[in-house]
Amino acid sequence: MNQKEKTIKIAVNGGIDFGSKLNSKQLITIAKYLDEEDSLELTTFQQLYIEIPEEKKDEIIEEFTHVGLFCYPVGNYVKSLRTCNFCKGEEEEGMPVAKELNRRIAGKPVPFTLRVAYTGCPVGCGEPLLSDIGVMKIKEHYNLYVGGKAKGKDAEVGFLLLEDLAPNQLYKAVEHLIELYSRNGKRREQFHKFIRRIDEKALLDELAMIKNG
Repeated sequence: MNQKEKTIKIAVNGGIDFGSKLNSKQLITIAKYLDEEDSLELTTFQQLYIEIPEEKKDEIIEEFTHVGLFCYPVGNYVKSLRTCNFCKGEEEEGMPVAKELNRRIAGKPVPFTLRVAYTGCPVGCGEPLLSDIGVMKIKEHYNLYVGGKAKGKDAEVGFLLLEDLAPNQLYKAVEHLIELYSRNGKRREQFHKFIRRIDEKALLDELAMIKNG
């Protein structure tokens, strides 16, 4: 890559599937935009960070998309969904719901980087209770957790906000939470701090119509 070119960092992954994987065509496509001394950063949220020429951003993202890569902005946005490995099959583990949820929320701007995790069963391989927003599939319904924090000496698990949600209720609840945070969160206020700053009862009241509707 020409050192004089202005670059921009983007996040890429192979989408939501049975485990976090990249195929040879995807790896070759990514490698086209790396010099010998360049390296890729693999994040804890199943993404690779890569710097690409800013003036060719749209063209490169289109090329990445063509080989099945998913591209996301880097910074104060909703991260792509962190998932479990869907060990018992697409329908049983709710993969279609995870894909749709990711489509609806990933890349939305927020006051501070927001991590959303999904797991297809109570084993919790996707670590939903340690994320800002966590989803756990229980039989045919979904439980929604908020306020988890994985790092630091004050790390803590999230608390159960809503349970026994149908897929459409889940989508609306998560979207509404993100909208509330986008609208009312302070600049660079982490989500777990936002959740504890606002009134939990008021939050439940806000979401009650979604659960009962």
